[in-house]
Amino acid sequence: MRAPGQNAKGKSVVLRLSANLGFLFADQPLPEAIRAARAAGFDAVECHWPYDVDPGAVRAALVETGLSMVSLNTGRGSRDDDFGLAAVPGREIEARAAISAAIAYGQTIGAASVHVLAGRAAGEAAARTFEANLAFACECAAPHGMTVLIEPLNPQDAPGYYLIGLDMAVSIIERLARPELKILFDCYHQQITGGDLFRRFAAHLQMIGHVQFAGVPDRGVPNAGEVAFDRLLPALQDLGYAGPFGAEYRPAGATEDSLGWMSAFRRP
Repeated sequence: MRAPGQNAKGKSVVLRLSANLGFLFADQPLPEAIRAARAAGFDAVECHWPYDVDPGAVRAALVETGLSMVSLNTGRGSRDDDFGLAAVPGREIEARAAISAAIAYGQTIGAASVHVLAGRAAGEAAARTFEANLAFACECAAPHGMTVLIEPLNPQDAPGYYLIGLDMAVSIIERLARPELKILFDCYHQQITGGDLFRRFAAHLQMIGHVQFAGVPDRGVPNAGEVAFDRLLPALQDLGYAGPFGAEYRPAGATEDSLGWMSAFRRP
């Protein structure tokens, strides 16, 4: 049996880990959170909605620390119940403005990808709207070499969200057939909506642009819960995934006090 922190051949591995600053170090201003992630040993960072922060300050912190910014989200929307706009019929102008703003901000800070939030919607009109807006996002991202990510969520955490379950995301990728468009494979959501993480990941490896993880079922520290990430993540890397793994969990207290799980991936 594979030991924690080892690949399929029994060799020690060091995984590249990204801190999602929407949850980790979230009590600090974004530039300081980037510095804190570097001090904690992370190799990259990602964020949710950085738009209130001067992109020059974010870029300076990234350059100073040598960390890369993996991704950022498009805006939630102007209404209290918004959770993205890209699949919401009748709000195409707002959705495309949010996409353009995310790509412009991401380009300024050197982000590799933009996660396009679908929003709460359903039905054929939502499907047409989402795919048209994703095609727009791909056209905007292509000149900058950026990836457009879509993330299938789970219905318990995101009731009413348009993009639920991996199969729907796969169908969208296949229909649009855009090289810029990839799946954000969040192990937390995928475990809840279907499990069988290794085989489902392997079946769709070429469609996957980023991986996130958190403890299941409470979205807490990743070394607690029903998924053995110290075994799973090296196995996903063995399959050929070459990107960082994004830690997107909710610490119970200070982030610094929750990082004991990292030692399983830091063995020499």
